[in-house]
Amino acid sequence: MSIKYLTMILLPQLPLYAIAIICGLLSFIVTKLAMPIIIRKLEEADIVGKDIHKSWRPVVAEMGGFGILFGFIIGMFSGIYMHDILTSQLVIVLVVILLVGIIGIVDDLLALSSKEKFFLLFLAGLPLIWAAPPNVGLLYLITIPIALSIGSNLTNMLAGLNGIESGLGIISMTSLTIACIILGKYDVTIISMSMLGALVAFLYYNRYPAKIFPGDTGTLIIGAAIVCIAFIGRVKLIAFIVMMPNIIDAALKFYSAGVMNRQQQKPTQLNDEGKLVRPETGFKSLIRLVLRHPIAEKDAVKIIWGIGIFFGVLGIITALIMPGMLDNQTLMNFLNIKEMFYHI
Repeated sequence: MSIKYLTMILLPQLPLYAIAIICGLLSFIVTKLAMPIIIRKLEEADIVGKDIHKSWRPVVAEMGGFGILFGFIIGMFSGIYMHDILTSQLVIVLVVILLVGIIGIVDDLLALSSKEKFFLLFLAGLPLIWAAPPNVGLLYLITIPIALSIGSNLTNMLAGLNGIESGLGIISMTSLTIACIILGKYDVTIISMSMLGALVAFLYYNRYPAKIFPGDTGTLIIGAAIVCIAFIGRVKLIAFIVMMPNIIDAALKFYSAGVMNRQQQKPTQLNDEGKLVRPETGFKSLIRLVLRHPIAEKDAVKIIWGIGIFFGVLGIITALIMPGMLDNQTLMNFLNIKEMFYHI
């Protein structure tokens, strides 16, 4: 008799919301326990960088996304173990996030160009096609890996301040979890809760003053998880809304400077009081929009979080009104057009 069969006899089939909570708790515990070890090992391996947004320039461990990825994997494996029906979709998501995490590791170590990163992330998104609805057209299928590549890059771009990436990730995952519960999509909450638990634990070490940075290993998988939830849960509009801070940031950068490699980017500067100031020249961004006047780093992060919370709440409100919107004739016409797009 297998252990899994014995477990199924001793324990009744848990409801999906309970499985999602367990996955979130496990990912939180695993990441919380793993982070001190990861920080120590990264420091011993000299995988560190200077925190340039502080006057004393502390040396901080990098590539902390290992901890997020580790916790997420354990959370997802728990969901796969506890609910057989969802095995296929959860395994696909797990494979995609692992591939994106590997790309993040390579990028952290070798500094990929923007084009190389976009192409590799596109390839990492291909397995997500197998989770697409039946009978959809080729155009829809191609948009899935493209969306994953774009979404991963979006969360990678709005970064650089202590806690900003993990904090926005927590806001996005919380909003998506609540929205999915409202819409009755409890299965997708296994994904969002697994990422949420890991991010909450990671933020403890990444908040001001940070003991570790997420690196591209961490930032890329946040966006990838949002896109996976969007397509598997059919909550693309809500995912688009909660990612608006990242979209605004990317639009400002692209409008002002086009596509840039990290070597072309000029960092935010410090004044004599240790407050952040934006350079007189260079690209525009959401962070620099906030820095119209000198401001402390942790205050700048709180403002960005506030913007994220605004759009997160807007996403939840959208989930609340979506069932009633189906009676709107204009919306129904739009949905019919969208259905046509699915089959092109």
